Amino acid sequence: MSRDRRTFCGARGGLRTSSSVQFLLRPTAPGPRPSSARVPAPGEKQMMRSLRRLRDKFWAVPLLCAALAGALGLSLTALDDWFDTSLTVPFLFAGGPEGARALLSAIITSMISFTGLVFSITIVVLQLTSSQFSPRVLRTLLRDWIIQIALGVFVATFVYALVVLRSVRGTAQTEASVPQISVTVAFGFVLASVVVFLFYIDHVAQSIRAASIVDRIGEETRAVLESRYPQDAESRALRPVPRTASHRVTANRPGVVQQVDDEALAVLAEKDGTTICLLRAVGEFVPGGAPLLEVHGGRPPDDGALRSAVHLGEERALDEDVGFGLRQLVDIAERALSPGINDPTTAVQVIDQLHDLLRRLVTRPLAPRQTVDSSGRLAVHVPQPGLADLIGLAVDEIAHWGADVDRVQRRLGVMLRDLYLAALPVHREVVGRALASFSADRTSLGPGTAPEPTDDGLR
Repeated sequence: MSRDRRTFCGARGGLRTSSSVQFLLRPTAPGPRPSSARVPAPGEKQMMRSLRRLRDKFWAVPLLCAALAGALGLSLTALDDWFDTSLTVPFLFAGGPEGARALLSAIITSMISFTGLVFSITIVVLQLTSSQFSPRVLRTLLRDWIIQIALGVFVATFVYALVVLRSVRGTAQTEASVPQISVTVAFGFVLASVVVFLFYIDHVAQSIRAASIVDRIGEETRAVLESRYPQDAESRALRPVPRTASHRVTANRPGVVQQVDDEALAVLAEKDGTTICLLRAVGEFVPGGAPLLEVHGGRPPDDGALRSAVHLGEERALDEDVGFGLRQLVDIAERALSPGINDPTTAVQVIDQLHDLLRRLVTRPLAPRQTVDSSGRLAVHVPQPGLADLIGLAVDEIAHWGADVDRVQRRLGVMLRDLYLAALPVHREVVGRALASFSADRTSLGPGTAPEPTDDGLR
């Protein structure tokens, strides 16, 4: 199944397009942008990006829970000192200093061992998922807030008990100070840890199921798709990029384009009367020193400000990259179709998710990801893969590796025929070519006479 090559902003300022299909990019609604608007400094922009990505860090939630637990321990022990008397409230800890130390020491010892056990279980789950499905699904599990909260509760229990232990003073024979409220809350932390552990075990067991992983990736990809290609977007033609002399900005380090700040680039473009063209699509790798941006007309903005609007990372991310979601699903299907695993049912589940995602794409207008300024001049152009590229990504490799699996071939045929019938007129030619290419060796069916999609349910 042939793929249409992707389109990029050329070295001379032109736009090279494929003869079979043009790029279909995300629209940015035109409108006035005040040239006096403040452009965030590179350091400030980097800080904003760091805060957005803090939720992706596996250590962030446990560290926050530990800090809050430490603050809670200090606050409650101060409250106990403020009462400065033994309370007779029911359910409060009523033992002496030796009993409080023994209880807190037992909590500290058991919770650090317990946390190590849970961490080991998590590592085993990550390793199993990486080897059985795809290394690219690890990002999804690492962002799982339930796993992060579970580890956070266990670490918080340990830290809280450690903080409270330091406030237990004296012995039974001398003047003793036992923080009753704090010790009672420590016991409550232990009970909460037991409940969280039960939920954690159930959640992990459900998370490593093939259907759960495929559904989660599908949901994340759908969210990005709805953001990048909204259903109510206005269908607009691709504006040509000016062919004037240009200024090129190179990447200061190697990385994959993860995010592009269209708003910041648009402000820079209108302020200086330029057109800014990104030379790499979101999800593509840029070597260090390679061209990253091209500026046409006017006075080029500061290179640092331009680079700060394009975030480079170590790997592809789903923030703005619909193709990466498709890539993860295809990887799972390929692994399932390998001779070592031989699990065509999982491959069919992947095709089901791909069917839904592609159907959303072909049933909505895919306008260019271009921004125009208040005067109607093209300000920002960001290349994106076309519909033919996305369909090829979703179908080609699965069709190749599943060539001998009748269920997979039959399900792909059902998907493509349904896409053909559901596609908007502007997309039907692209889908028709994909269907004709797929069906060439199986049937004599042409794209103009595609039958009604049927599925015999044998999956």
